[in-house]
Amino acid sequence: MSEYDYEALGLVAGLEIHQQLDTATKLFCACPTERREPEEASRRFTRYLHPTKSELGELDEAAVEESRVDREFEYLAFDTTCLVEEDDEPPHRIDDEALDVALQIAALLDMTAVDQAHVMRKIVVDGSNTSGFQRTSLVGQDGEIETSEGPVGVEDLLLEEESAGRVEEVDGGVRFSLDRLGIPLVEIGTKPDISSPAQAREAAERIGMLLRSTGSVKRGLGTIRQDVNVSIAEGARVEIKGVQALDQIEEIVRLEVGRQVELLDIADELDDRDATVGDTGDVTEVFAETDSGVIRSALEASETPREAGETGETGGRVTAVPLYGFDGLVGREIQPDRRLGTELSDHAKRHGAGGIFHTDELPAYGVTDAEVDALRDAVGAGPDDAVAIVADDPETAELAIDAVAERAETATEGVPEETRDATQEGTTRYLRPLPGAARMYPETDVPPVELDPSDVELPELLTEKVERYQADYDLDAGLAEQVAYGRRMTLFESVVEAGVDATFAAGVLEGTLTELRRDDVPVERLTDDHLREVLLLVEGGDLAKEGVDQVLTTLAEDPTLSAEAAVEEAGLAGVSEAEVREAVVDVVERNADQVESEGMGAFSALMGECMGALRGKADGEIVSDVLREEIGKRA
Repeated sequence: MSEYDYEALGLVAGLEIHQQLDTATKLFCACPTERREPEEASRRFTRYLHPTKSELGELDEAAVEESRVDREFEYLAFDTTCLVEEDDEPPHRIDDEALDVALQIAALLDMTAVDQAHVMRKIVVDGSNTSGFQRTSLVGQDGEIETSEGPVGVEDLLLEEESAGRVEEVDGGVRFSLDRLGIPLVEIGTKPDISSPAQAREAAERIGMLLRSTGSVKRGLGTIRQDVNVSIAEGARVEIKGVQALDQIEEIVRLEVGRQVELLDIADELDDRDATVGDTGDVTEVFAETDSGVIRSALEASETPREAGETGETGGRVTAVPLYGFDGLVGREIQPDRRLGTELSDHAKRHGAGGIFHTDELPAYGVTDAEVDALRDAVGAGPDDAVAIVADDPETAELAIDAVAERAETATEGVPEETRDATQEGTTRYLRPLPGAARMYPETDVPPVELDPSDVELPELLTEKVERYQADYDLDAGLAEQVAYGRRMTLFESVVEAGVDATFAAGVLEGTLTELRRDDVPVERLTDDHLREVLLLVEGGDLAKEGVDQVLTTLAEDPTLSAEAAVEEAGLAGVSEAEVREAVVDVVERNADQVESEGMGAFSALMGECMGALRGKADGEIVSDVLREEIGKRA
């Protein structure tokens, strides 16, 4: 897909950044914020959720559509799970530590803090909250960040509770884990000032840097998510959820622009053809003797009577919708490996169907030419028309084909406003309608909190840390940036303050650990305490630098060990200078002829042999000094 003239297209984009805070407890209870494995769950319970009306008596469209899918939600609870997380007790007062961090972030974004933080309920019935809503509070407004393409306004900063972690789909519903539910989360929404994919990425990177500069945000997969709002002048606002990596943002914006351009072109073509969407209907008889495995299995899978009180027959159903004037357009690509037909299929899948077939791709999948002709005849479709079908149990087939017809109708109008889900490839798929204001109403169980931003202290920015590490510690620019932006930055600063050489500490934290990870050593099991102890052993002369790899490997394999015990386990207990000299003399005497002929030219080869003989028990600088001395005696 080629690059577009984004200014001519009227590209407008905005970001919503969701970042978990690294606080001691959750936002509305005293439970810890550490993540747990599903296998650690001590019990489980289930819920069914449905939407409620706002204070004005309105129902949110997104919540209503979500509730049409009948699902049971199962929740995994742990020994730390409390009644607030289970929605069996009112929430407690909003966490002070989380508020302090949120105010610091607001200051970094040049925002004005609100006088009082009022907690609101936001209706969410997809199972991700046991209560059926998410609690959220406005903290700051009207900020700004700078980018190379101009300033980007920051609309608002919200402090809210994280949703439950989605574990897996199960029969009839979804399983969630409550360890994540309630972790404090800030949501930062920019104004629609972004006018290119590159600027979207730059703005996200800038906000991410400011967040990490606080030292109070969680790190790792899933702790930060970016939503991107994209529209072009003739298109519509689309909210793209769940962008995990900054690297994806630029591509996602570019591909969404391309999708809207293609949908507008399709709408123009449909208008030229006077295209319409016909009535849905039952075409099961067309496929009564089909050899298509997909359709045959759908027809045979259901045991539900096709019409209550009618024939009494059991089995699935094939439903169809004629798309008059759509021939060739249902199969048209609108994003890489995604077509208009894929959009129709996404809507069918929302109602439990496996997908759709359409005549732009048939005959295929065991469907014959004769069946395609019979299908066209059954719905009154001609050669310029297309037909979409769904094969499933009667209720699913009917709901799904109605959803397909609705989406096809919007294709004649252009680009629908909707919420979409980001894929790993940078494309998107339909998720649900855009939510509206009807899903918000006050939380009556949590009192307002007076905010005082006057005591907020601004942290050193990561960009400033990079400059300081270069100036104070003589780190090169690349290593300084790795450390400053890395997950072990706080550890680095603490061990350097304790006397560990900065270059050595940076090399271990950003180099050695990466190399060990590539060698399949489970370095994720190493804690900051493990690493601190090992670095301090080296600084104290109790472990040679050359033995760090082995000790860290030993600790990763058995995290219950102390650093001292790991040194013993690895056989790297320090040796005296006399023992070093003895080993060096042995190497030199075994290579006496080489020493006599080459003198100091033999140093490099013998140094490697000496270090191997000492097996990381002695510091390389000491071994080097002794070896030079012994060679000098003989040369």
